Amino acid sequence: MPKRLIISLFLILSFISIVNAQRRTPNIDDLLNIKSLFGVQISSNGKWVAYTVNETDWKQDAFVTHIWLANAQTGKNLQLTRGEKSCGNPRWSPDGEWLAFTSNRIGDKNQIFIIRPDGGEAIQLTKAENGVNNYSWAMDGKSIAFTTSDANQQEAKARKDHLGDFEVVRKEYNFSQIWTFDIAEALNAPVTGTQRTKGKDLNVTLFSWSPDGKQIAFSATVNPDLINGHTSDVYLLKLTDNSIKKLVSQPGPDNNPQWSPDGRQIVYSSAMGNPRFFHSNSRLAVISIDGGAPRSITDAFDEHPGFVEWNGDGIYFFAFQKTSSHLFRVDPATGKIARVTSPDNLMAGGFSFTKDGKQIAFSSASPTALNEVFISSITNFSPRKLTSITDQVKDFTLGTREVISWQSKDGATIEGVLTKPADFDQSKKYPLLCIIHGGPTGIDRPTLLDTRYYPSDIWAGRGALILKVNYRGSAGYGEKFRQLNVRNLGVGDAWDVISGIEHLINKGWVDPKRVGCMGWSQGGYISAFLTTSTDRFVAISVGAGISNWATYYYNTDITPFTIHYLGDDPADDPEVYAKTSPMTYIKQAKTPTLIQHGEFDKRVPIPNAYELRQGLEDRNVKVEMVVYKGYGHGITKPKSMRAVMQHNLGWFNHYIFGDPLPEFANPELPKKETKEEDKKIVTN
Repeated sequence: MPKRLIISLFLILSFISIVNAQRRTPNIDDLLNIKSLFGVQISSNGKWVAYTVNETDWKQDAFVTHIWLANAQTGKNLQLTRGEKSCGNPRWSPDGEWLAFTSNRIGDKNQIFIIRPDGGEAIQLTKAENGVNNYSWAMDGKSIAFTTSDANQQEAKARKDHLGDFEVVRKEYNFSQIWTFDIAEALNAPVTGTQRTKGKDLNVTLFSWSPDGKQIAFSATVNPDLINGHTSDVYLLKLTDNSIKKLVSQPGPDNNPQWSPDGRQIVYSSAMGNPRFFHSNSRLAVISIDGGAPRSITDAFDEHPGFVEWNGDGIYFFAFQKTSSHLFRVDPATGKIARVTSPDNLMAGGFSFTKDGKQIAFSSASPTALNEVFISSITNFSPRKLTSITDQVKDFTLGTREVISWQSKDGATIEGVLTKPADFDQSKKYPLLCIIHGGPTGIDRPTLLDTRYYPSDIWAGRGALILKVNYRGSAGYGEKFRQLNVRNLGVGDAWDVISGIEHLINKGWVDPKRVGCMGWSQGGYISAFLTTSTDRFVAISVGAGISNWATYYYNTDITPFTIHYLGDDPADDPEVYAKTSPMTYIKQAKTPTLIQHGEFDKRVPIPNAYELRQGLEDRNVKVEMVVYKGYGHGITKPKSMRAVMQHNLGWFNHYIFGDPLPEFANPELPKKETKEEDKKIVTN
C-alpha cells in the first residue's frame, strides 16, 4: 500500500476516533434541555415560515415556547418573540403582512398579539377577561374571531367570600363562546370584542370563517364536560344578527367544520352516527350549507383523517400509516384518495398551505433527526429543510432506532420500535427495557428523541435494548387492529408485549433475566397488568396507570371511554372488569414495582395508584410509590420531570444493572457551588 494512502487512512481513523471520544451519553438534564420544534405555519405568499420552539427555563421551572421565522428563500432563521412568557399559536394574516399569536406576557391570561415578520414590537389586540382559547383570521384580514370562557369572576368571588370554596359536581360549567373584533380598532388599543354566541346550551369547540366573512361555522357540545363529547354537532352562525342554525345532528361527535372555497359546503370530522367512536375510524363528511344528508367521503380510508386544507385541488388531510404519517388528497365529489407525500417511511405533520395552494410547509423527524421544518411544492413533492435544530444533539452518543415486527399470541402482527446501543453487537445478549405508550390509540415511532419520563438513550448508552410496542389498539394500523383490545384490554396488550420480548430473546439478543417494563397512562395500566399477571420482568414502573377498572370507571373524568372498550358498567358486567383489571391477579404478583402518579390526576384518579401499592405491599412485593405534588395526569414542569426521570433511572439501574437502590425520600443532591466571597471568609 502506498505510504501516502496509509497516512491518509491513519488521519481519517484518528479523526473518527477523536470525534467519537468527544461524544458522550446524555444525562437527564441534557435530555430536558433539548429544544423541540412544532407549530409550522407558512405565510400566504410563501415568503416566510413561522414555527415555535419549546425550551426549558430552569429559573422559572417552566417549559417556555417562542416563535421563530425561517426565510423560505434564504433559509435564514431568526427568533421573533422573546421573554419569560410563552408565545404560541402563530397564524398569518391573509395578506402575509402580520403574524398573530397568543401569549400571557401581559397579565396572567392569554391574549392575541400581532407582529410584523420583519421585526418591531408586538401589539396587543385583545383584553378578554378570561383569556383567549382559540382564534382565526377572517379571510379579508379585517377581523378576527376567538373563543373565550363566559366565567363570571365577580359572581364567583362573591360566592367564595360568603360561603367558602365549593363545587357542585357536574352542575357548574363555564361555557366557551365566540367573539369577534375589528383589527383596525384593536391596533389603536386592546379591545374586548363583540360577543356572538351566548347562553348555557352550547359550548363552542372549533370554528371557521366563511369565505365571504358573513358566517362562522362551529362545532359545539351541550356543555364542556368530557363525558358529553358525543354531543358535538355542527352549527352556522350568521354575523348580521347572531342567529344560529344547526346544520348537523347525529349520534357521536361531529366537529371541526371547514368551508369549501365557494362557501357552499362544509367539510367536518364525523363519527357518522357511530356511538362507539373511541376505537372506530372517524370520517371526513361533506354537507351543503342549506342542509340535507351528510355524505362521508373517506369510507375507503382505513384510519383517522385529520383535515388540513380545502382548495381548488380537493380536500387535503393528514393521517398515520403504521409508524409513518403523510398528507393525502381526496376528491370531495368522488371520494378518490391519493397520497401526496413520500417516501413511504416519511413521518411528517403540521402541514400548512400557501394561499394559492401551490406550496406547503411541514415538520418531520426521522431515526437520526429531531423535528425540523421543511418546505415543498405540492405538485412536485421534494422537501427542502429550513432548520437545523438537530445540531443540538450532535455531540451525544444516541441509540439507533428501527421498526421491527412479530406475531402475537393470537397471530396478530405487532410492530414496535427497537432502540439499540450505538455499538450494538448481535452476538451479545443485552438487558431489555420495554417502554409502553399511552392511548391506547397512541403510537410510538422511530424518531429522535426521548426527553420525557423515560431516559431511553441513557439506558442505551449503558448497553440496553429499548423496545416500544405498538400494541393492539394503537393508531396507524386501521380500525380492526384498533378494536382488537375491545373487551380484551390488558390481556391482549400483555400478549403483544411479552411476544415482542420472546421474539428478541429468540434472536439471541436479550438476557431473559434482565428485562424491565414501564409506561404512562394506558402504558402505565399495561405495566400494572404485567406486574400482577406475569413474572417475566425483574422490575416494572407504573406511571399514572389503572389498577382496577371498576375504581377507575367511577372516578375518572371520561367514563364513556370505559364503556366503549369494556361494553358496560361494572355493576352490569363485573366479569369483564375483573378479567381486565390488574388487581384481579394481585395474589400472584412478584415483580418489584415503582408507582408514579400526579396528585390531582382526574383522568386516572390516584386511588388506582394507592390500591395497587397496598395490594403489592400486602403480598410483600417490593413497591415504592411517588406522588408528584400539584400535577394532574401529566407532569408539566422541568424540575418535577427531572424527578420522574431520575426515579425511573434509579429504579431500573438497580434491578437491571445492579446499582445500589436509591432512597427516593432522601435523594443525593448536587452540592451548591461556594461563592468566592464565602471561600475568602472560610480561609481567613
